[in-house]
Amino acid sequence: MITESVRDLMMLLARLVIGVTFIAHGLLKVEDVPGAIAGFRAGGIPLPTLSYWFTVIVEFGGGAAMIVGLALPLVGVLFAVVTGGAMVFVHGPQGFYVHEQGYEYVLVLAVVSLALGASGGRIALDELLARRWSTWAWLTGRSAHARRESVPA
Repeated sequence: MITESVRDLMMLLARLVIGVTFIAHGLLKVEDVPGAIAGFRAGGIPLPTLSYWFTVIVEFGGGAAMIVGLALPLVGVLFAVVTGGAMVFVHGPQGFYVHEQGYEYVLVLAVVSLALGASGGRIALDELLARRWSTWAWLTGRSAHARRESVPA
């Protein structure tokens, strides 16, 4: 049987991997900004410059927030939006399999991001803030009262 502490450590590990992955993808995009924007344009992505900057900000900022466990529900949704766009405009026409440049990989990133956004574990800033600030508990879907009883302060 997996204990709550082990589950929380596994959620932290998953957040680290997903966060670092998104930051790495952001780094690829800032190596050649004009080239990346041209790629967005060539891929038929609407408002390519705006979409590019939105994606870079989500990948960097969201990656960092995912790692520390801050605003996880919002980050999960933003990651799903970014990967959903990649699925529709870039990978969808290639089919499913990643080895054919298909959407398999971005689909997994989207679903895992949503799952981590819904329940990213107790080793997260969201949990600390929910214990200290009831509005944060409401915004993130955490139960500050229940967490106070089950988590030592």
